Amino acid sequence: MNTDNRVLAAWRSKLHEVIFEADTKTGQRFDIFLIISILLSVLAVMLESIPAVRDLFGYELYLAEWFFTILFSIEYILRLISIGRPLKYALSFFGIVDFLAIIPTYISLVFPGTHTLAVIRILRVLRVFRVFKLAQYLKEAQVLGKALKNSRRKITVFLLTVLTLVVIFGSIMYLVEGEEHGFVSIPRSIYWAIVTLTTVGYGDITPQTGLGQMISAFVMILGYSIIAVPTGIITAEIAKTTVKAVSTQSCPQCSMEGHDQDARFCKYCGAVL
Repeated sequence: MNTDNRVLAAWRSKLHEVIFEADTKTGQRFDIFLIISILLSVLAVMLESIPAVRDLFGYELYLAEWFFTILFSIEYILRLISIGRPLKYALSFFGIVDFLAIIPTYISLVFPGTHTLAVIRILRVLRVFRVFKLAQYLKEAQVLGKALKNSRRKITVFLLTVLTLVVIFGSIMYLVEGEEHGFVSIPRSIYWAIVTLTTVGYGDITPQTGLGQMISAFVMILGYSIIAVPTGIITAEIAKTTVKAVSTQSCPQCSMEGHDQDARFCKYCGAVL
């Protein structure tokens, strides 16, 4: 029994090394093959949405989609098997992305057309940072992530302020312009306020009165000043954020990455690296 356990542990360790690690040639080849497969599968989904291509190669693209879905399904199962804590991986960012990458095709059996959501697979190519040992990019990603996390309260206050402004301006324009000028309801007027404040300006609703145009000009000018606010908040947090250099090593228990280069234990679950 002990021998069987050792064989199983060695097999899982080897499987984890191939699937999760990029420090070996086998692991690199696997990840490069996986990234190529992801790009080809996304290309197949995009081509299938073109009527002329679908008419000529619809069946072949259908077979290709199922081929890649089955391939990614097997890979997902192997990832769960090779991890000491499969639930931890399944609930991680890449675990959720890997699951979402395969489920649309199966759902399309019940709800036709949902297979196009499989383009979310493109998120999986983020593993390229680990495959090619671009650890410095992982460090920069950590800086950005930490800055966004630290500025979340300020950004929340900013968004609530913007939401308040568009409700106020939308309501005012509903009273000033009225239904005869396209402002048929307060929600419709709020839509106009959002489009104007963000300086997009679709032009499907435009004020006709002099007062409405004055308000519109003020909202547009206000929009330019508001756009710079979140950029400044995040930039200030980035300037204050410092992180240590990280490695590309993946934990064999929880699959988490981003460990310090000299780390011997996983900082998330404490397992030996």
